[in-house]
Amino acid sequence: MSSTGDKVKGVANEAVGNVKQGVGKATGNDKMRAEGVVQEKKGEVQQAVGKAKDAVKKGVDGA
Repeated sequence: MSSTGDKVKGVANEAVGNVKQGVGKATGNDKMRAEGVVQEKKGEVQQAVGKAKDAVKKGVDGA
């Protein structure tokens, strides 16, 4: 997957995770809230992977 694809999926997962957390909190559904936290963290990791790929590509292109 490309670095852009990783970053886009990461942003999407973060957004969905935040929504799940909000709905879980509003409805008192601890399971949904926990799923939201996990999904948000997954999104953060995906974005970090995309940024790392960009950094490596820039390093290779600059060499």
